[in-house]
Amino acid sequence: MGRGRAKAKQTKVARELKYSSPTMDLDALQREIGSGTALRDGDAEDDYNDPYAPPDEDDDTRGYGRR
Repeated sequence: MGRGRAKAKQTKVARELKYSSPTMDLDALQREIGSGTALRDGDAEDDYNDPYAPPDEDDDTRGYGRR
């Protein structure tokens, strides 16, 4: 029986969230995320080691290289 007041408050909060447009400090967000420098093209690929890739000709670390 006491649900009416709680439901009205939830509706009010939901309406405020839906229709309000909060201000956003993009400079503070950029500082929080980091320096803002992007990775170069090869940086991400150099750190990735694909376990299903065929072995390099000079790579004998998998145990089935050329002999």
